[in-house]
Amino acid sequence: MVNLFHIRASLILALAALGISSCQSNTATLPIYGQREPVEKIVDGKTITDTLYHTIPAFKFLNQDSIYITDKNYDNKVYIANFFFTHCPSICPTMNRNLLKVYEQYKDSDQVYFLSHSIDFKYDQPHVLKEYAHKLGVSNDHWNFVTGSKADIYGIANQYLVYTAEDKNAPGGYDHQGYLVLIDKQKRIRGAYDGTNDEQVAKLQKELAILLQEK
Repeated sequence: MVNLFHIRASLILALAALGISSCQSNTATLPIYGQREPVEKIVDGKTITDTLYHTIPAFKFLNQDSIYITDKNYDNKVYIANFFFTHCPSICPTMNRNLLKVYEQYKDSDQVYFLSHSIDFKYDQPHVLKEYAHKLGVSNDHWNFVTGSKADIYGIANQYLVYTAEDKNAPGGYDHQGYLVLIDKQKRIRGAYDGTNDEQVAKLQKELAILLQEK
């Protein structure tokens, strides 16, 4: 059963996919998604109110090369995250083939990185992820495919505002959303795109270029 958090998360990312946000303006900048709270701080002896944005917290996962990948690997980096499983019979093949288009565009630069989390913590061990990455066409370490415990993987999915769940009635035994989530250098969510939709992937490519221009 989908809880209220996931309903709210789905709504936020659905609005992101449609390009709807109260943070948007006519300037070429992207909105920041997720919860936020005002914080007071002292600057030059004056109290000012700043905004504390939702960020992706610390994590540690094992990648396709049996190397531990942490949030530190993505410090000061723009990256795209998603959730999948290797034997997925539904949306995953299309989602990752579309993400591969973006990877091919940036694989020879250090501008953009990729992070795919397997939600099948039982089967998708590093050697399985390694074979999957190879068959997909990933040729360097800019794209990590990672596994971890159920609690850690599903917990970090919540932080990306992406719904994931074991579901015996779902194709392949797992239910999940096909969002490609764009993360900035401060680990804030700047966009979410339906990875099975060509127009949405094109929108990701366009907005990724805008994000890369930010200072």
